[in-house]
Amino acid sequence: MGTLTEVTVALRGAGCVFAEDEAALLLDAAADDRLRLDDLVARRVAGTPLEYLLGWVEFRGMRVGVRPGVFVPRQRTAFLVEQGLACVPDGTPGACVVDLCCGCGALGLTAATELRARGCDVELVAADVDPIAVECARENLAALNAPVFRGDLFDALPLDLRGRIDVLLANTPYVPSARVADLPPEARDHEPLVALDGGADGLDVFRQVAEGAAEWLAPGGTVLVETGTGQVDTACAVLVESGLTPRVEHSEEHHATVVLGTRAL
Repeated sequence: MGTLTEVTVALRGAGCVFAEDEAALLLDAAADDRLRLDDLVARRVAGTPLEYLLGWVEFRGMRVGVRPGVFVPRQRTAFLVEQGLACVPDGTPGACVVDLCCGCGALGLTAATELRARGCDVELVAADVDPIAVECARENLAALNAPVFRGDLFDALPLDLRGRIDVLLANTPYVPSARVADLPPEARDHEPLVALDGGADGLDVFRQVAEGAAEWLAPGGTVLVETGTGQVDTACAVLVESGLTPRVEHSEEHHATVVLGTRAL
């Protein structure tokens, strides 16, 4: 197989919803190497995520590097970044942005890039518990000179950030443990479980982030986390218990829900 039509037919037969778009991307990635194309198509048909085959994912208009074993940022999570950007007025000097549970670093990369384009002087720091994610994020954030630390949530962060974070982006796992088996095979079989499984009600990691955010945020700083719509009430109650003022934003366009918790001034 070597034509767009042939590859599209093969992908469509494997259940790929956007078969023609994916076929064009695989043809481009193969760069006229027939053996490489055959390998890419075979792996895609077998269920390997497209982003792993390409080595990148497009997120908020930027190509962000990804690799096997790293969580692939979902397009709906662009709404979380959008809400984080709204927390920083244009021209803000010295805004501190942290991408916690950063994965490949897509949230921090796009947020800092867009804020700097708006004239904001941004200090970006990222962290993740997974070593593969940390290495991937370091590559993606190298151009921004942003450090990426490995460790469990706030334990990974330098102590001098305590009480200074203006925007805390935390793309925590929120799938209840009993529902992980229902995820699409691309996620269930290829992405790290630590990035998917949120515990009994999906909010175990969220609770840890909310508790820590109360002391790591600057006065007026905000933590932003994506959740499911059915988790909103519990998430807001957790934020209140942690001394933060909750707010919920929902996007029909992105099919996304973001819960925000702000520390008092």
